[in-house]
Amino acid sequence: MPACPDLGPKPRLGYIDSLIDRAAERRNDHVGLAALMADPHSGVYVIGGDLIVTRRCGEGGDPLFTPAQARALGDVRETVFLGLVDGAGRFGFGIDQARAEALESREDLLVRDLRSIAVQGLVAHDHLATLAEAKALLAWHARHRFCPTCGTPSRPVQAGWRRDCPQCRAEHFPRTDPAVIMLTIGGDRCLLGRSHRFVQNFWSCLAGFVEPGESIEAAVRRETVEEVGVACGRVAYFASQPWPFPMSLMIGCHAEACTTEITIDPLELQEARWFDRDEVALMLTRRHPDGLVTPPSTSLAHHIIRAWVEGEAAPF
Repeated sequence: MPACPDLGPKPRLGYIDSLIDRAAERRNDHVGLAALMADPHSGVYVIGGDLIVTRRCGEGGDPLFTPAQARALGDVRETVFLGLVDGAGRFGFGIDQARAEALESREDLLVRDLRSIAVQGLVAHDHLATLAEAKALLAWHARHRFCPTCGTPSRPVQAGWRRDCPQCRAEHFPRTDPAVIMLTIGGDRCLLGRSHRFVQNFWSCLAGFVEPGESIEAAVRRETVEEVGVACGRVAYFASQPWPFPMSLMIGCHAEACTTEITIDPLELQEARWFDRDEVALMLTRRHPDGLVTPPSTSLAHHIIRAWVEGEAAPF
């Protein structure tokens, strides 16, 4: 294997390493939760659809409000208990996205989507995992206001961690959609693709949702064949990442290519091709002569690709 390029210090992956103690045993303790909500040390994250409301601090923002401050920002549609940090309560308040958009005009507030906040480092890194938890949970509530069994409006219980149907008594729990994201490796080359929605010169790993009754390994092989026509053999797990867009879990893998000819699905991808290690290193460090780049360091795709460049991927 060629010498490993020097990519500098490893960045931190986004939306992981939460400081939260989820304290699930307290979700039915209505008296205790009310006391936490009244505690001045408790903090609230305010989320309107895709937007996070923060208090402007220099070039960034502080996403924690007191409950009173949070309520003053707009009508609260849902309240969820996220857990405890050093004994202090952490809650998520869901407001209408239109209301969050209206708050963008306030000079004391910084209102941005979570992806931009993470990539641009607009809040302290330790908030990202909790924001991901809050955003995904509130997105689930926004999409599941009615019982899927009988259509009756359901109601949140267990501090926002379940919805119950008053008509058919069905209990509904927050949904997380598993998805695989993989770097296919063929010798000293890796396979990257470009989606139609990507900005110019942006290349990334292939990805797709895990289907019912399917293993992670099978999903990696199926998605790779479907998107680029390349058959894969061995699959090695790398890492996972909560991905609250809206409520997924990305399962990162490296996959062994058994074939090399590419036949893209034009409905899925705009382009796909093989890259050698040195070229990908230039893309990671934003020094590629043609301006080609890989995903930002907050994303799992960046870390999957970097591990291969640095020789830390599974030795297929």
